[in-house]
Amino acid sequence: MKQLKEFTIPFVGLKVGKHHFDYSIDQTFFNHFEYEDFNSCNIQVDLILEKKSTLLELNFQITGTVNVNCDVTNEPYDQAISNEFELVVKFGEEYNDEHIDILIIPHGEYEINIQQYIYELVVLALPSKRVHPGIEDGTLDSEILDKLEELSPKLKDTKEDKEETDPRWNTLKKLLTDK
Repeated sequence: MKQLKEFTIPFVGLKVGKHHFDYSIDQTFFNHFEYEDFNSCNIQVDLILEKKSTLLELNFQITGTVNVNCDVTNEPYDQAISNEFELVVKFGEEYNDEHIDILIIPHGEYEINIQQYIYELVVLALPSKRVHPGIEDGTLDSEILDKLEELSPKLKDTKEDKEETDPRWNTLKKLLTDK
């Protein structure tokens, strides 16, 4: 996958200390990853990169909304998301990203691309089951919900069950109460 230039940070020219980066993420970012679960999105990424003499510390914070379809009714709605992540970048002999929050890059590297980390933060911030808020508070009026209610099995009244009982069972029930 081709790396997007706006998410590449050349850290070699930065002074030791904290540096702040802001990114606005829209649907074109996710089209690059061929991720089509979002109808639209508006996400803000705040990145604080702290450069130290032997390593880099990156602190990601994302906030925003994504428009997704409900898993129950397939109605689109805006889902608020927020997530944060800390990454430590160390220098070593060869590239190694086996650990979740530690990245080792070769000594000669002069830049780091953060697009994959932003993508994973957003996708992991979504709830596993996406339910429209109108379903939870009962205000959503949907054709699908009406059809589900119509097709759901109806519970019979217990009085009707007693009237429809076969009279032969009544004598057997007396045996249980005769003890």
